Amino acid sequence: MIPIFASFVLSFMEWDAFNPPRFIGFANFARMLIDDNVHIAVRNTVYYTAATVPLTLVASLGLAMLLNNTIKGMGFFRTSIFFPYITSVVAVAYVWNMMFHPTMGPINAFLRSLGVVNPPGWTASSAWAMPAIIMTSVWRFMGYYLVIYLAGLQSIPNTLYEAAEIDGAGPWRRFFSVTLPMLRPTTFFVIIMLTINCFRVFDLVQVMTQGGPGRATTVLVHQLYHNAFVRFNFGYASSIAIVLFFMVIGITIVQFIIGKRYENQ
Repeated sequence: MIPIFASFVLSFMEWDAFNPPRFIGFANFARMLIDDNVHIAVRNTVYYTAATVPLTLVASLGLAMLLNNTIKGMGFFRTSIFFPYITSVVAVAYVWNMMFHPTMGPINAFLRSLGVVNPPGWTASSAWAMPAIIMTSVWRFMGYYLVIYLAGLQSIPNTLYEAAEIDGAGPWRRFFSVTLPMLRPTTFFVIIMLTINCFRVFDLVQVMTQGGPGRATTVLVHQLYHNAFVRFNFGYASSIAIVLFFMVIGITIVQFIIGKRYENQ
């Protein structure tokens, strides 16, 4: 609680860590309203979150349903998919950077083999840098949420599927009428955790693109870091942290309200 309280206090200060802090009221927050860098960081963060959350949900749920069946090598496949989540983020970022290399990377080599004459520049392109980070994030996080979805799937009584099958429900009907409704609490938890993790993304961005090219991948936490540890403007960085904190709290409250409405239906 002490660092959190200190951030609240510092957000109303001007402090460079070398001179005594000076109270400036709401000046830091007023500055954010006209700071183009912060506006771009907010848009990039929302873009990253809006793409990463649904893609990770679909990937993790799909893999969970595949691995919920009894197949040979089940333990190997589950471990392989979960392993990226516990791997060093720096190592993951460097490996994917090499894979996304515009001229020597295997991804573009594969695209050229398919006949793509001008494959994307990925992290070297302002248009493709964020999609590259999104793909890396989905690959890294889907193993963790796969485990959560597996637990949810295994808690669904088989009698529900048997009753639906007797009533003539096919595989897709059973999925939409039994699986998805029974996984609603699990999906609610996954969405909240994913959203929070996406809003505080920093490590992948810092290692893969450093916020570039230009400001194409600058997110809020990266902007916070840049103001605090590059410009030594800790007061302004703290105000960004407070705004980010309330953004996450607000989104979480909205998700809870929507979740409660679904429960009451």
